Amino acid sequence: MTTAPPALLIAGHGTRDDAGAGAFRDFVEELGRRHPELPVAGGFIELSPPPLGDAVTSLVERGVSRFAAVPLMLVSAGHAKGDIPAALSREKERHPGISYTYGRPLGPHPGLLAVLERRVDEVLGDLDRSEVTVLLVGRGSTDPDANAEVYKAARLFWEGRGYAGVETAFVSLAAPDVPSGLDRCTKLGARHIVVLPYFLFTGILPDRVRQQTRDWAEAHPSTGVVSADVIGPTEELMDLVMERYREAVKGDIRMNCDTCVYRIALPGFEDKVGAPQQPHFHPDDDGHHHHHHPGSHAHAH
Repeated sequence: MTTAPPALLIAGHGTRDDAGAGAFRDFVEELGRRHPELPVAGGFIELSPPPLGDAVTSLVERGVSRFAAVPLMLVSAGHAKGDIPAALSREKERHPGISYTYGRPLGPHPGLLAVLERRVDEVLGDLDRSEVTVLLVGRGSTDPDANAEVYKAARLFWEGRGYAGVETAFVSLAAPDVPSGLDRCTKLGARHIVVLPYFLFTGILPDRVRQQTRDWAEAHPSTGVVSADVIGPTEELMDLVMERYREAVKGDIRMNCDTCVYRIALPGFEDKVGAPQQPHFHPDDDGHHHHHHPGSHAHAH
């Protein structure tokens, strides 16, 4: 008899915005429809129904004893690092027969960067990318690591795509805020700015980004400013959740191979994929190779 694959439990932030919570529930439902081979459920850490506990109970009632939990979050902040693991261990006490593995957050995966690129293209009009500065706006956190992840996404988004620049701002809890981020873009000479929300679904915070952008634009009529859309329930997002699920099931939680130029074709670096990796000998690294005479090439590239 073949054992059934572990179920998929999707953990969301939660939002006070009904449309945002609805978008999450629709996403979970659609993923379940696409993968009839495994039970899929989803719940929130806070603010909106269903709570994560109810999602676990629904899986247990369907006869599930093993599942993989994937946080539907772009960055690893307090929720992914603390709240979800705490909630899961509480569920384990409530349902003693269950076991689970915990996947990693989505991160700036090339699939999502491609969606962000599409969101910018949708609002460029007849502007050339080289004339446009993108302001990527993250949620913002009290966790410096989480804020640094948004900067990493911005840098990866800048690489190889031909924008004039990509700057970073946050809608809450971290500086620079949206108006300061827009000021910064203009100080750097930006004439056309696309504000790009680094959010999965619609909600109170993305709406706030849009409103703050509108207010700033009214006060600065000489700069062209447009708002791009959120990532949304795209094919790429569904594929990525399943990729995180498979990693968690296999116990294959990797280092940052998603954005490694030797594994993934990133724009402008396609020739690096599969390139052989040579050890890099430091000239002062005694004992590993001969000393080279001046003028000889000491680096094994």
